[in-house]
Amino acid sequence: MAFECTVLTMFPDAFPGPLGVSLIGTAWREAGLWSLETVDIRDFSKDKRGFLDDTPAGGGPGQVMRADVIASALDSVERRERPLLYMSARGRPLTQACVLEWAQGPGLIVLAGRFEGVDQRVLDARGFEEVSVGDAVLAGGEAAAMVVIEACVRLVPGVLGQAASLTEESFEDGLLEHPQFTRPRTFEGLDIPEVLLSGHHAQVRAWRQAMREETTRKMRPDLWAKATANQQAKGDKAQ
Repeated sequence: MAFECTVLTMFPDAFPGPLGVSLIGTAWREAGLWSLETVDIRDFSKDKRGFLDDTPAGGGPGQVMRADVIASALDSVERRERPLLYMSARGRPLTQACVLEWAQGPGLIVLAGRFEGVDQRVLDARGFEEVSVGDAVLAGGEAAAMVVIEACVRLVPGVLGQAASLTEESFEDGLLEHPQFTRPRTFEGLDIPEVLLSGHHAQVRAWRQAMREETTRKMRPDLWAKATANQQAKGDKAQ
């Protein structure tokens, strides 16, 4: 069964965007390995002008998306046991572990908010999980929704050509990916590391592992600390 993605949005024309190109786009349009549906939230407004927002309770700047309109839009969709995600800067950080879990399920229903946010009551009543793609505030949730969907869809069997290429990617085992190189052999005075041209597979694997560890230590000390703690814990259990 295809991995089914539904996005509740004020701007359905924003999709598919980057989801419609390359192997992921082919897997959607031609192979049918996953599906994408957009639901225009404005269609569920009872206001003749299509308004779906109102002023914040308690005062303050901006507008808030109404609970009743969001609920009506969501209730028009067959959930089919798919998790409900609301893209929010205050949400749980998106991780590869989350993506792996969701990619093994039937799909996603994603709410892309706008304005100052969404009435908390509909998030609580319908059981949305708030998810953040980074410590930054966007104008809306559409770009964030695409990030989550792409991260999941690329793990669906058959979407990417080489399943083996997924095993050494960043975050798969708590470490970042090693540097990559290709032709030409020399570029602006910089050479491809000799070990990668040696033909010795064991040495190549060892070099790549060492580079993954070094890259993680330098770029993400938080991940490195967690990875070393996990290794220590495994060692303690083995004793």
